[in-house]
Amino acid sequence: MGETSRLVYWIKRLSEIALIGWLVLLLLIDVIVAMHDLNAATLLSPVCGLVGVVAVVRRRRRRVGGLVTLMTVSFLSSLVIGITGGDGAPGAAEIGSLLILTVGGLRAIEPVRRAALLSLAAMIVLEASASRINSVAPEPAVAVGFLLFVCWSFAAGIGAYLRFQLERRREAVDTVRRSERLELARELHDLVAHHITGIVVQAQAAKVVAEQKPEAVVPSLEAIANAGADALTSMRRLVSVLRSEDEAARSPGSTLMDMRTMVERFSAAGPRVTFDIGQGIADGSVAPEVMTTLHRVLQESLTNVRRHAPGTGWVEADLKLTDGSDLRAWAEGVRASNGQAPRARRAAYVSAGTSAGGGMGATSIPGATSATGGAVRLRVRNYGSMADIRISRLGGGFGLVGMAERVEALGGRLMAGPTPSGAWEVMAEFPL
Repeated sequence: MGETSRLVYWIKRLSEIALIGWLVLLLLIDVIVAMHDLNAATLLSPVCGLVGVVAVVRRRRRRVGGLVTLMTVSFLSSLVIGITGGDGAPGAAEIGSLLILTVGGLRAIEPVRRAALLSLAAMIVLEASASRINSVAPEPAVAVGFLLFVCWSFAAGIGAYLRFQLERRREAVDTVRRSERLELARELHDLVAHHITGIVVQAQAAKVVAEQKPEAVVPSLEAIANAGADALTSMRRLVSVLRSEDEAARSPGSTLMDMRTMVERFSAAGPRVTFDIGQGIADGSVAPEVMTTLHRVLQESLTNVRRHAPGTGWVEADLKLTDGSDLRAWAEGVRASNGQAPRARRAAYVSAGTSAGGGMGATSIPGATSATGGAVRLRVRNYGSMADIRISRLGGGFGLVGMAERVEALGGRLMAGPTPSGAWEVMAEFPL
C-alpha cells in the first residue's frame, strides 16, 4: 500500500511538471515570435504569457487571485494594442494558462456562482485578445475569435464535469455521515433505555427490600445512582449526535463476545484473523456506546480487507488499554517512511477529530485521551496483500468516512493507512 501511495504521488508530480513544461515551451515560442518582429504589440504577448505561467504554478494557493491577475493583464494588453493601433496576436502561453485556470476555477472556486462569473470573464478576455489582430480584412480576427471560443467551451465543459463529480462526492460523503449519525443515535438511544430500565427495576427491588430489610437499601441506592450516572453520560453523547426523530430499534448493544464471534466467522471464510483482547478490558470497563462503535470499526475494517485486499495473507486485530501515544507514534512512523511524499502520506490516513468537509487528511495527531491519560485502542492490521487492480479502478468507497464520523462523535480518533513495514492498518482510540 505504501508503494502505491508513493507511485500516485510521483505520477501527480510528473503530470504537474509536464504541464508547466508545456506552458514554458509555449512561452519560448511567444518570445521567439516577438523577437522576430520587435514592436510594442508583439512584446506584450510574452509578458502576458509569463504572468499566466506564474499564475498556473501558484494556482493551488492563489487560484482566484492568479486568474484575476492574468485576466486583468491580458485585457489591458488588448486594450492598449487596440488604442495604439498596433498589430499583434494573443500569445500561446497566455491562452493555455487562461484555459487551464478556467478548468481549475470551475472545479474548485467557491461558491459556484463566482466560478461561473470568472469563467465568463475569461471567455470575454479571450475574445478581446483576438481583437489584437489589426489587419485590413476582419476575417483573421473573427477566425481566431471563433477558435478561442471553441477552446474555451471545451475547457468550461471539462471544468463543469469535474465540478459535478466533486459535488456528487460531497453529497455522498454527507449522506454517509448523516446515516452514521442516525445509526449511532439509535444505538445510544437503546443503551440509555437499557440503563433506565435497570434503574426502574432496581428502584422497585429497593422498595420491596426496604419493607423487609432496611439496611440493604443503601447498596441498592448506590447501584441506582451509578446506573443514573451512566445513563446521563450516554444521554449527553446522544444529544451531540442525534439528528433525527426516526423510530429506533431495540437492541442491547455489542459485547466482546459479539466481536469474537464476528472474527471467528470472518476467519472461517478466510483470511485468518487473530484477535487479542488485553488485560483490564471487559464489557463493563468500556462504555456501551464505545463498545458498539469498536464493533462497527472492526466489522468495517475486516470488510475492507476482503473487498479491497483479496490477497491478504493474515490479519491481526487487538483491543488494548493504552496511554494514547500509539496513534502519535504510528503517524510519526508514516511520516518518516514517506518523508519525500507528503501529499500521498496526508491522503493515506484519517483523523476523525480534524475532518472538515470532504477533506480528511491530517498532519498532526493530538492524543485522544482523558485527563487521566487512559484510552482504549482497537488496531486492525493486514499483511501480505496488494490491491486488486480491477477493484482499484472502481475508486474508493465511504467506509472510512463513516467510521471516522462515528469515532469523532464519541470523542475518539481514527487513523488508517500504510505502515513502515508495508502492512495496512486501521487504528481507533477512545478516551476512558
